[in-house]
Amino acid sequence: MTLGQEFKILGNRAMIHFTENNGMAFGMEFGGEGGKLALSVFRILAVLGIGYGLVYMIKRKYHRGLIMCVALIFAGALGNIIDSTFYGIIFSESTWYDKAQFLPEAGGYSSLFHGKVVDMFYFPLLKGTFPSWVPIWSNEEFIFFRPVFNLADSAISVGVIIILIFQKSYFKEEIQEPASYNSEIVEE
Repeated sequence: MTLGQEFKILGNRAMIHFTENNGMAFGMEFGGEGGKLALSVFRILAVLGIGYGLVYMIKRKYHRGLIMCVALIFAGALGNIIDSTFYGIIFSESTWYDKAQFLPEAGGYSSLFHGKVVDMFYFPLLKGTFPSWVPIWSNEEFIFFRPVFNLADSAISVGVIIILIFQKSYFKEEIQEPASYNSEIVEE
């Protein structure tokens, strides 16, 4: 597929839309080549930390649901790292007119850790225009849900959302009964 090319799955509400993301969530970038390298290093350190935490939770027999959610977050983060680390090496640059070539003779479009992440899922569920009385976005078009994302992003999002929903059962604290007012005081 070429950049921007899409095909519909469920009419105008669910599509495969090919795009490449240079940086972080929602296409935000972080300071050019140096920023891209810093972001890659941060991602690797974060995945190592999440992986260590995951092993710790498994050994200590944390709630299975929590372990599964953290595993989803770990897998999604690792998937995005693999994509951004190697995509620029093994593919030529994608354009609006030409498809990227796998293992081109001239080499990829970028160096190690400087590739883009491919995003493809697009669900513009609701389209409309803000009313004129809305202060900042008066009469501007809005689309809910605008971001284009990939499977790794989905794994991270699902893991975080499930943790938020079930946090009370995942993070039960042992509640200690307070000492009663009638308890005896023992002196040594």
